[in-house]
Amino acid sequence: MARYTGSVCRQCRREGAKLFLKGDRCYKDEKCPVVKRHTPPGQHGQARARKMSEYGTQLREKQKCRRAYGVSESQFRKYYDMATNMRGGLTGEHMLVLLERRLDNVVYRLGFGASRAQARQWITHGHILVDGKKVDIPSFLVKAGQKISVRNGSFDVEYFKTLREEGADKPIPKWLELEAANLSGTVAAMPQRDDIDLTIEEHLIVEFYSR
Repeated sequence: MARYTGSVCRQCRREGAKLFLKGDRCYKDEKCPVVKRHTPPGQHGQARARKMSEYGTQLREKQKCRRAYGVSESQFRKYYDMATNMRGGLTGEHMLVLLERRLDNVVYRLGFGASRAQARQWITHGHILVDGKKVDIPSFLVKAGQKISVRNGSFDVEYFKTLREEGADKPIPKWLELEAANLSGTVAAMPQRDDIDLTIEEHLIVEFYSR
């Protein structure tokens, strides 16, 4: 999988929305390039800001969602295919719920990572447990009732030490329950569409793949 190594702020500017890729900095408008600059990056950014075609609008929505969750194109298509085979409800909503259930996203939502990228790093380095067992796969899909926790041996890591002392600095979704003192959380229920705070029009993504 090709890994993007450029500025993550350029990705937010390209999509014209905050994707919360840089942790705490994304919550401060005075430091956010998306707020300060209203055009896509590059010397032709102003031209890109013109009205797009229907296809272009669908593509940008797909790219925005994919970049927000930090998955590759092949992974993203896999989630879409999984969603189309799920019964009941809308394909777009099923797809977003699958993305929310990724372990890296859950670790981020619980506040154990300042960004999804940092959450993935904690997971791959063996800092995260699921039901008491180490899971080093960021794409692992959690289920209701499972407990997500930081390994006891990782409590001395500065980030986790601060989190235990000061608690989470951002709201926790209602489908998750957090025990900040123990650096653990529980998946109380499966996420619903209303629980997902990203400004994504998932029907445009379904239209893109249905072409």
